[in-house]
Amino acid sequence: MATPSQDRTITAPTVYPDNKPFWDAAAEGRFLVKHCTACNQPHWYPRPLCPFCGSDKTEFRDSKGTGTIYTLSVTRRAGPTPYAIAYVTLDEGVTMMTNIVDCDLDALRIGDKVRVVFKPSNGGPPVPMFTPA
Repeated sequence: MATPSQDRTITAPTVYPDNKPFWDAAAEGRFLVKHCTACNQPHWYPRPLCPFCGSDKTEFRDSKGTGTIYTLSVTRRAGPTPYAIAYVTLDEGVTMMTNIVDCDLDALRIGDKVRVVFKPSNGGPPVPMFTPA
């Protein structure tokens, strides 16, 4: 049974003016997804221009922070601490790359339901990751 260690250091993300609301919300334990008000499409990663229609009419909206594992890989050789990297499709429809944490890595399966958790980073805002729901 492979379980991740709590000793893994998470690099602090770079906070820019256009993604600051996302990281401020993460510090409050809220997960946001960018939406375009011109074409009504959600998108990931947070960015100022809509990748579907090119509009700058985008806004952050609260997300349920729940989704499904689309695919995953457990990495055991990249360092002393094994971890799972995955693509998670959020209930809002966007797919994001993330880590799956706080679980038995060997028990993870494609299709598992997950929910967001925030993990402290090294000197920056907490980073959203996911754990089995």
